[in-house]
Amino acid sequence: LCRVPLPALTLALLGLAAAAGPRQIPTLELAEELWSAGLPGDLPELEPECRSLLAAFAEGSAALTDCLGRRARPVRLCQGCHGHYRRLLAQYGSIARAVGNSSESHNCAKSILTSDRLQIVVTLSEFFNETWEAANCANCLKNNSEGLSNSTEEFLDLFNKSLTCFEHNLQGQAIDLSPNNYTEVCKNCNETYTKLNDLYNRLQRVNRQGGESEHSAHLCIDVEDAMNITRKLWSRTFNCSLPCSDTVPVIAVSSFILFLPIVFYLSSFLHSKQKKRILILPKRIQSNASLVNIQEKYS
Repeated sequence: LCRVPLPALTLALLGLAAAAGPRQIPTLELAEELWSAGLPGDLPELEPECRSLLAAFAEGSAALTDCLGRRARPVRLCQGCHGHYRRLLAQYGSIARAVGNSSESHNCAKSILTSDRLQIVVTLSEFFNETWEAANCANCLKNNSEGLSNSTEEFLDLFNKSLTCFEHNLQGQAIDLSPNNYTEVCKNCNETYTKLNDLYNRLQRVNRQGGESEHSAHLCIDVEDAMNITRKLWSRTFNCSLPCSDTVPVIAVSSFILFLPIVFYLSSFLHSKQKKRILILPKRIQSNASLVNIQEKYS
């Protein structure tokens, strides 16, 4: 029998399917016909179970991408996307653990993850993991990543109160106010902003003491971005300032450093004067002794 080459037979079957119009042959039926024609069985077709896992991962990737894009500015990634990320991890885990049937050709993990050079599923999974790690979202969430931690919720509550205070004290005022007209904002919102700033500094200290990763110096991106926004509004837009709680120690240290040169030169001057007195004294004693000797010689 004359054996028709695989590409020619495939194109012929696809051409017949296209010519059939409404009665097109589905992809699965086409694969079955190729199988019945005695062609190799390693065609790039997935088992129904594997195809379902791949479709779930694709939908999860699209949902997480959409969530990250919509919450890029202002940054709300960890707050709004942790559910999508957790589901995507579970979907990828299902693919990695799925073995399908006992036959090696039905291994979903091998077929989906490592069957080609590009490895799209693995690449997407690594991208999402690296993005999530760079954002330090774990620092905002509970241990099981099912929701925001108590400290994060406390910070966001103070953040919202600060913005509400800013907005409330700006109502009814012109947009192009000079910095001198923001005194009401500085006075009325000082307490809320101080609490927010103190909480942020405390969270930073705790995070630096307990973290060992390369990103341990940073809080999660949501908290950092919220604090940056608030500080810019407070210092640049409203021209407000916080009273420094360490004023007395700073003044004491500055005064001590300022008077150090004076003390140094004064002590040097007194020490040199004392040396001069010590050097002059023996000369006077010697001259007196010589005078006595002269007098005794002529007497």
